Amino acid sequence: MDDETLVQKCISGNAEAQRKLFDRFSPLMLGVAMRYIKDKERSEDVLQDGFIKVFKNLHRFEHKGSLEGWIRRIIVNTALDQIRKYKKEQTNVELDDSPFEIVQKSDAVERLQAEVLMEIVQELPDGYRIVFNMFAIEGYSHKEIAEQLNITESTSKSQYSRAKSVLRKTLKKYNIER
Repeated sequence: MDDETLVQKCISGNAEAQRKLFDRFSPLMLGVAMRYIKDKERSEDVLQDGFIKVFKNLHRFEHKGSLEGWIRRIIVNTALDQIRKYKKEQTNVELDDSPFEIVQKSDAVERLQAEVLMEIVQELPDGYRIVFNMFAIEGYSHKEIAEQLNITESTSKSQYSRAKSVLRKTLKKYNIER
């Protein structure tokens, strides 16, 4: 079933279509939530809350972008809302806009590097981890991040810069190239 048909059936209240939509996107979206929320149970809560928002607002999906991207944005925003509830302060540092990349040598090395990188990212302080995920992985601009997190653009840039610095140092320990 294509996305447009699936969305229409979900909007009309078709429970089977709603289950299909959830089953299709929930594994990927749990991964998105877990990049922002370290605790698996809290990530699952974000997933559930996010999908409640998805189903409540599905009638607003305009089919201009991908359904996956639209759902991803809701999950990210739900995760950020969750973080705001538990944390009020962000650390302030200096800026650097260059993107962070890992150079892979083979599929096996690529998978290992990705796993190690995600583990390292999970260990970053909350402010660094959130900004790194939003900028480097989700593709938000520093302006959008600043608006979402209620911080300045320079704070977003500095958090990203500091996250990259910590990641570089840690990756050197694992002898992983960047």
